[in-house]
Amino acid sequence: MDKTKIKTIIFKEWAEVFKNRLVLFTVIFLPLIMVVLPLGTLASMNSWGDPTSQAPLDESSQQFFGELCVGLSEYDCTQVYTLNLFTLMLMILPVTIPVTIAAYSIVGEKTAHSLEPLLATPITTEELVIGKTIAAVLPAIIATWLAFAIYLLGARLMVTSTIFAYLLAPLWLIAIFIDSPLLTLMSVAIALMVSSRVSDPRVAEQLSAVVVLPVIMLLVGQSVGFILIDQKIIMILGAAVAVLDVALVYFSVKVFQRETILTRWK
Repeated sequence: MDKTKIKTIIFKEWAEVFKNRLVLFTVIFLPLIMVVLPLGTLASMNSWGDPTSQAPLDESSQQFFGELCVGLSEYDCTQVYTLNLFTLMLMILPVTIPVTIAAYSIVGEKTAHSLEPLLATPITTEELVIGKTIAAVLPAIIATWLAFAIYLLGARLMVTSTIFAYLLAPLWLIAIFIDSPLLTLMSVAIALMVSSRVSDPRVAEQLSAVVVLPVIMLLVGQSVGFILIDQKIIMILGAAVAVLDVALVYFSVKVFQRETILTRWK
């Protein structure tokens, strides 16, 4: 496997896809929105709430929050729960961003008539898929981690050190630094498989976007009180996605049939 060819593919991908305004919006502005929304919510809570309130949780709230809010007042527990909810929302980024990049990765080149010359070169299918995968994965991971860093900085200025410590709990460090890259790889593998089979970038993006549904379901489940995300759930999620990644990366290479694309893909 030629690393030089893979690097060439990566830089070529970035030069092409970042010309697209939708891709730029997804990579740059979506993370900003995901950061501004929670920080704005925290600012509103501090403006309208009473940070000095020590009112205890009622019995039903204690049963729902369990160990999450042990020793915390009602106001502090509300802040912790809100921070957790928005941190979970950040995990939408590593799924959404690479879908947009990967969906245009193959179909976009096909419509621009730049894919056929690339497929006619001596580059192997594995090198091509690996290059395109890395080109989609890296921006998503970097954007997610930067958004989380900005989120941490802003939250530190608005909450007490006790509340802020909950953001640095192993639960969310595992979610952001382990689960997020695994989700990114899953998203890219699915998007590449879809993209290699359809002829419209918008169709590829729409079909690939279904991978965001599990994260949305977790987010909605916690927001309506159906479930409470804990470290066990995050670790199970990471393990399940890791197993899926192995299978999906394998099939993304098998599904990509360069001869079919060259001869029959219209």
